[in-house]
Amino acid sequence: MEINISDENCPLRKSLEVIGGKWTMLIIYQINERTLRYGELKRSVVGISEKMLISQLKFLTEKGIVNKKSYPEIPPRVEYTLTEMGKKLLPIINKIIEFGLNNNI
Repeated sequence: MEINISDENCPLRKSLEVIGGKWTMLIIYQINERTLRYGELKRSVVGISEKMLISQLKFLTEKGIVNKKSYPEIPPRVEYTLTEMGKKLLPIINKIIEFGLNNNI
């Protein structure tokens, strides 16, 4: 594999801009193949602030990784699922988990 310069056109750099955030992969992993409501997601990603979770979900929705479905109810109900592109990240996340388990990280 040829290694090129990591400039603004580098595919690794572009990918990390989307999935390289502190909370991004944890959010994607928690949603996984399920449909999660905001409150369930907040409880699942321990340590994330409400402001950061809202921001990350908005970002992931804009990037086409997460689908957001809002229901016109009182109280409001919002559900999150992974898009097909988001689901493509699950094997990568599982490999990272495997790496951590196999190397006592």
